[in-house]
Amino acid sequence: METRAVAKHQRISPRKARQVIDLVRGKDVDEAIGILKNTPRKASDMIEDVINSAAANAEHNHEMIRDELYISEAFVDQGPTMKRYKPRAMGQASTIRKRTSHITIVVSDEKEEG
Repeated sequence: METRAVAKHQRISPRKARQVIDLVRGKDVDEAIGILKNTPRKASDMIEDVINSAAANAEHNHEMIRDELYISEAFVDQGPTMKRYKPRAMGQASTIRKRTSHITIVVSDEKEEG
């Protein structure tokens, strides 16, 4: 059985978040939390919260055992981009793109052979 958790509109670019999420894909939940605790990136705190939420959803909604859970899917999609403007020389303006991410974690209790 699978359970998912999604954090939308997180204020980090998807490229930076994907670098961290690649570290934990396919790992056990407790092992992934340990990796993220020792990763000095802003995205590691956000991803840790989503993993904890997915594990709590699995325990509460489907009565799964936390020790048997592993991360079966983990991906980051691009969210909406906030556009801000910065004044430049000769009356011009440059666009600053503040990117957001949607972080999705799926935990499962059944290991897939493959």
